[in-house]
Amino acid sequence: MLSLADVHVHYGKLHILQGVSMQVNEGEAVALLGRNGVGKTTTLRAIMGLVPRSAGKVSFDGADFDTIAPHRVPRMGVGYVPQGRGIFPNLTVYENLCVGLPGKPDLEIEARVLERFPRLKERARQLGGTLSGGEQQMLAIARCLMMKPKLIIFDEPTEGVMPKLVSDIRREIHRINESGVSVLLVEQNVKTALKLCQRVFIMEKGIIVHAGAAQELKAQPGLVHRYLGLSL
Repeated sequence: MLSLADVHVHYGKLHILQGVSMQVNEGEAVALLGRNGVGKTTTLRAIMGLVPRSAGKVSFDGADFDTIAPHRVPRMGVGYVPQGRGIFPNLTVYENLCVGLPGKPDLEIEARVLERFPRLKERARQLGGTLSGGEQQMLAIARCLMMKPKLIIFDEPTEGVMPKLVSDIRREIHRINESGVSVLLVEQNVKTALKLCQRVFIMEKGIIVHAGAAQELKAQPGLVHRYLGLSL
């Protein structure tokens, strides 16, 4: 489904991604883990075409993203929930939901999305900027679902969210994956990532240094501590 092959990204003279190769298969949930500053968010932005690639290929369902403008990537079936959520604070919740749609919203999908997120339905006319952090994260996820994605990319979805809403967000990501939508997850909470995902890639200094099953990683606490500085 999603494939990165030898992807490089430079910021000026800084070589941020140094040959990243990874895949997300249909219906799969995959985690991309690593310490802060190793290139995880840059990887996600490179997939979406938001930063230029110096070399390498990104493809989705056989389509080469080199030939697709960034604003068209979501219409290919790739949803993106960025770090910081990307909510438009001066638009209503409903207007935020409809951002990016090529035309009028599909009423059946709209009804299904609002049913899944009753808080958003209650606040449909409220400005996006007045929502709590957790509610804004829900809005960002719901906005992706309005586009009928085949894959959703999450960048730190539980960061800065009140603890009582974190479990709701985790549950929603699990439900999305169970419905057949593939997931690529960047998450600092390693236990959450291993619980939600079937496979894991670990990144260090712009390079993938480990790839394997989540269950296998649970049995390698030394590797987790070495690359992530954490104990499971």
